[in-house]
Amino acid sequence: MCGIVGAIAKDNVVPVLLEGLLRLEYRGYDSAGLVVSNGKLHRVRTTERVAGLAKLVSTEKTEGLTGIAHTRWATHGVPCERNAHPHFSGNDKKIAVVHNGIIENHEVIRRRLQEGGANSGSTWRI
Repeated sequence: MCGIVGAIAKDNVVPVLLEGLLRLEYRGYDSAGLVVSNGKLHRVRTTERVAGLAKLVSTEKTEGLTGIAHTRWATHGVPCERNAHPHFSGNDKKIAVVHNGIIENHEVIRRRLQEGGANSGSTWRI
Protein backbone atom coordinates (compact mmCIF):
# COMPACT_ATOMS: atom_id res chain seq x y z
CA MET A 1 0.00 0.00 0.00
CA CYS A 2 1.35 3.45 -0.90
CA GLY A 3 1.95 6.28 1.53
CA ILE A 4 2.60 9.98 1.08
CA VAL A 5 4.27 12.43 3.46
CA GLY A 6 4.72 16.15 2.86
CA ALA A 7 6.28 18.76 5.11
CA ILE A 8 7.45 22.34 5.36
CA ALA A 9 9.90 23.28 8.12
CA LYS A 10 12.16 26.07 9.34
CA ASP A 11 15.07 23.61 9.39
CA ASN A 12 16.01 20.64 7.22
CA VAL A 13 12.79 18.74 6.48
CA VAL A 14 14.44 15.41 5.56
CA PRO A 15 14.25 13.92 9.11
CA VAL A 16 10.52 14.73 9.23
CA LEU A 17 9.93 13.05 5.87
CA LEU A 18 11.91 9.95 6.85
CA GLU A 19 10.06 9.66 10.18
CA GLY A 20 6.77 9.89 8.33
CA LEU A 21 7.81 7.10 5.97
CA LEU A 22 8.99 4.96 8.89
CA ARG A 23 5.54 5.28 10.45
CA LEU A 24 4.02 4.03 7.19
CA GLU A 25 6.32 1.01 6.82
CA TYR A 26 3.83 -1.42 8.34
CA ARG A 27 1.68 -0.97 5.23
CA GLY A 28 4.20 -2.72 2.97
CA TYR A 29 5.97 -1.25 -0.08
CA ASP A 30 8.57 -2.02 -2.73
CA SER A 31 10.31 1.35 -3.09
CA ALA A 32 10.70 4.66 -1.32
CA GLY A 33 11.79 8.12 -2.30
CA LEU A 34 11.72 11.79 -1.49
CA VAL A 35 12.32 15.14 -3.09
CA VAL A 36 13.27 18.37 -1.31
CA SER A 37 13.53 21.92 -2.50
CA ASN A 38 16.74 23.80 -1.73
CA GLY A 39 16.79 26.29 -4.59
CA LYS A 40 16.27 23.39 -6.97
CA LEU A 41 14.60 20.01 -6.59
CA HIS A 42 16.77 17.19 -5.28
CA ARG A 43 15.36 13.65 -5.51
CA VAL A 44 16.52 10.40 -3.94
CA ARG A 45 14.80 7.06 -4.71
CA THR A 46 15.52 3.44 -3.91
CA THR A 47 14.03 -0.04 -3.95
CA GLU A 48 15.44 -0.53 -0.46
CA ARG A 49 13.62 -0.03 2.83
CA VAL A 50 13.29 3.43 4.41
CA ALA A 51 16.55 2.77 6.33
CA GLY A 52 18.29 2.42 2.95
CA LEU A 53 16.75 5.69 1.78
CA ALA A 54 17.98 7.35 4.99
CA LYS A 55 21.54 6.19 4.24
CA LEU A 56 21.33 7.55 0.70
CA VAL A 57 20.09 11.00 1.78
CA SER A 58 22.81 11.11 4.42
CA THR A 59 25.50 10.18 1.89
CA GLU A 60 24.19 12.73 -0.61
CA LYS A 61 23.76 15.37 2.13
CA THR A 62 20.18 15.94 1.03
CA GLU A 63 18.63 18.99 2.70
CA GLY A 64 15.72 21.34 2.10
CA LEU A 65 12.95 23.25 3.84
CA THR A 66 10.06 21.70 1.89
CA GLY A 67 9.61 18.20 0.59
CA ILE A 68 7.45 15.24 -0.28
CA ALA A 69 8.12 11.55 0.28
CA HIS A 70 6.46 8.35 -0.89
CA THR A 71 6.42 4.61 -0.39
CA ARG A 72 5.18 2.65 -3.42
CA TRP A 73 3.43 -0.67 -3.76
CA ALA A 74 3.71 -1.72 -7.40
CA THR A 75 0.25 -2.13 -8.84
CA HIS A 76 1.42 -0.98 -12.29
CA GLY A 77 4.97 -1.39 -13.53
CA VAL A 78 7.75 -3.44 -12.02
CA PRO A 79 9.33 -2.52 -8.70
CA CYS A 80 12.43 -0.57 -9.75
CA GLU A 81 14.03 2.80 -9.06
CA ARG A 82 12.69 4.25 -12.34
CA ASN A 83 9.11 3.55 -11.21
CA ALA A 84 9.70 4.75 -7.65
CA HIS A 85 8.22 8.10 -6.65
CA PRO A 86 8.65 11.07 -6.70
CA HIS A 87 8.51 11.54 -10.46
CA PHE A 88 9.89 14.60 -12.21
CA SER A 89 8.21 16.53 -15.00
CA GLY A 90 10.99 15.44 -17.34
CA ASN A 91 14.46 16.73 -17.99
CA ASP A 92 13.59 20.20 -16.71
CA LYS A 93 12.91 18.79 -13.20
CA LYS A 94 10.73 21.80 -12.29
CA ILE A 95 7.83 19.76 -10.92
CA ALA A 96 7.90 16.69 -8.69
CA VAL A 97 4.83 14.50 -8.22
CA VAL A 98 3.82 11.66 -5.92
CA HIS A 99 0.48 9.91 -6.19
CA ASN A 100 -1.36 6.86 -5.02
CA GLY A 101 -3.16 4.68 -7.52
CA ILE A 102 -3.94 5.41 -11.13
CA ILE A 103 -4.27 8.96 -12.45
CA GLU A 104 -7.19 8.38 -14.78
CA ASN A 105 -7.18 11.94 -16.13
CA HIS A 106 -3.41 12.03 -16.75
CA GLU A 107 -3.84 13.04 -20.39
CA VAL A 108 -5.82 16.16 -19.43
CA ILE A 109 -3.29 17.08 -16.74
CA ARG A 110 -0.35 16.49 -19.10
CA ARG A 111 -1.94 18.62 -21.84
CA ARG A 112 -2.72 21.52 -19.45
CA LEU A 113 0.80 21.52 -18.07
CA GLN A 114 2.36 21.43 -21.51
CA GLU A 115 0.05 24.19 -22.75
CA GLY A 116 1.24 26.25 -19.78
CA GLY A 117 4.84 25.79 -20.89
CA ALA A 118 5.89 23.12 -18.42
CA ASN A 119 8.35 20.66 -19.87
CA SER A 120 7.58 21.61 -23.45
CA GLY A 121 9.13 19.24 -25.94
CA SER A 122 9.44 16.33 -23.51
CA THR A 123 7.29 13.39 -22.60
CA TRP A 124 5.59 13.57 -19.23
CA ARG A 125 5.83 10.45 -17.12
CA ILE A 126 2.71 10.76 -14.99
